[in-house]
Amino acid sequence: MILVLVETDNSGATLTSLETLTFARELAGRLGDETVEALVVGPLGAGEASPTGAQTAQRVKERLSTQLAEHSVRSIHHATGERLERYGAAAWATALGALPAEYLLAAGTPRGSEVLAHMAARTGAMMAANAVGIVGTEPLIVSRQVMGGAVFEHMRLDGSPQMITVAGHAVDPVAAEEPSEPPWHEFEPELSDADLVTAVVRVETGAPDATSTLTGARVVVGAGRGVGSADGFDDLLELKEQLGAAMGASRVVTSLGWRPHHEQIGQTGSRISPDVYLACGISGAVQHWAGCQSAKMIVAINTDPDAPMVTQADYAIIGDLHQVVPALTAELRRRESSGG
Repeated sequence: MILVLVETDNSGATLTSLETLTFARELAGRLGDETVEALVVGPLGAGEASPTGAQTAQRVKERLSTQLAEHSVRSIHHATGERLERYGAAAWATALGALPAEYLLAAGTPRGSEVLAHMAARTGAMMAANAVGIVGTEPLIVSRQVMGGAVFEHMRLDGSPQMITVAGHAVDPVAAEEPSEPPWHEFEPELSDADLVTAVVRVETGAPDATSTLTGARVVVGAGRGVGSADGFDDLLELKEQLGAAMGASRVVTSLGWRPHHEQIGQTGSRISPDVYLACGISGAVQHWAGCQSAKMIVAINTDPDAPMVTQADYAIIGDLHQVVPALTAELRRRESSGG
């Protein structure tokens, strides 16, 4: 059995968990006779503490059941209990270990990585973090991101259970051709005091996450040092508006204070996976590449034909961005006005 730890929010399963379910389904197909089951831990949505919370929990449960059925999950296991009302990695690991499975998968999120790390420490089994693909199954070998995504390595998994976290946005979440009707099983794992030594005790609402617009965008316009100065963004912002895109930037641009930090793309910024990424005046250092390599198409605009971003892009325009970008915007407007 392949058991997937599914994280939830008020809309059901998180995007990264749906990506992990797609990866799990591919693994099951490669193995031949394995089924995919799901584990959900703790309260759903706002929980059961109030009538509003109970309604939210029921709504999330219904949505989650639909999503997991679309991904051909055979059974849904829900670990409940008063001691699971707050997130604690050790407690979640105990819930995960209560279900016998040969393969344990989770999204490569802070929670998914932490829970599987606990399982690896307890069992002494191997764990492959940030997997992006399956290389072989006899033995199981996965390809995974290392060094911030700048390098990929093949890792062989031995022992049992075999544990994998799936890198975010490395897999497109695709529904199964044959949906299932998974039953919902609730159980209360037996937790020890040691499982509850660390747990989330309070969650405070912070400022809105300004990075969500960037990470969820289908088109991103990125700016690098080639823009020239803090006053050189007008052309790019105009193109961004014309495309309905999000604005991104390299680390040097945010370090210089030309653009806000939440727009930074790279190893120490956001990792994006848009349909199109227009990299304007960006040299393409390995740290930046780690944040944009999942883009489906990369178009580089740069004066240097040998810049790493140019050589790795799907398409490149060699020229001054302050000439190229206005011409591109003008052409887009012409086509829009002519209905082309």
